Amino acid sequence: MLEAAFWGLIQGLTEFLPISSSGHLVLVPALLGQDPPDLATSAMLHLGTLLAVLVYFRREVVEVATLTDKGKRLLGLVLLGTIPAAVLGLTLEAQFEWLNERPQAVAIALLATGCVLFATRWLPRGKKTTDDVSIADTVIMGLGQALALIPGVSRSGSTITTGLLRGLTDSEAARYSFLLGIPAIAGAGLFEGSELFESGANVGSEIFVGVAVAAVSGYAAIAFLLRLIGRTGLSPFGVYCVIAAIVALIFI
Repeated sequence: MLEAAFWGLIQGLTEFLPISSSGHLVLVPALLGQDPPDLATSAMLHLGTLLAVLVYFRREVVEVATLTDKGKRLLGLVLLGTIPAAVLGLTLEAQFEWLNERPQAVAIALLATGCVLFATRWLPRGKKTTDDVSIADTVIMGLGQALALIPGVSRSGSTITTGLLRGLTDSEAARYSFLLGIPAIAGAGLFEGSELFESGANVGSEIFVGVAVAAVSGYAAIAFLLRLIGRTGLSPFGVYCVIAAIVALIFI
């Protein structure tokens, strides 16, 4: 139960903070000399983070579900932005799995992520909000999200960075990044869940503790980042990623 809670905390915090959940789920076990979470745990923890983002953005979710004009526009944009990651994930699945088994490669990707996040401090500040997001903005942010299929590249970090490049404010880029991530997080959970079903593995009751921890910590991470990013930008997270990557390269 403690192990499930630990992985739930890692998943919930790193899914939304721009520090790469995939990287941490590879590097933390490698540093501790443990196996990474099994398929059952990983699939269920994605449900926890999905619950967190759905609850936090419940107003937008209701607009989409009730098909208001704003909701239909948002739904169309989010689905469009999901296409690059879906296509890349299906075509290069084996290559991403190969990288996932090599902690040194993941650490290098995390190091590159940190450098990019730190460099955003020199970007000009934009003024656009999520209501101003265009099709071109969504496609480019979707391409950024697709890059995060590489273990060690942060999904929220890459989409927020591309949002900043397209002129969104820090906080609005983060908000749109989280909305854009809903299908990606749901897709990851469904994909792992289907593999779990095919394998016939059982889900222990302790996993639900991990789901609850992932949901609560994920909600807290979203609130924390949206409150902080307007004041500090992404550079503090870049510093963290660089330090974490160097530690991993030294000790793994």
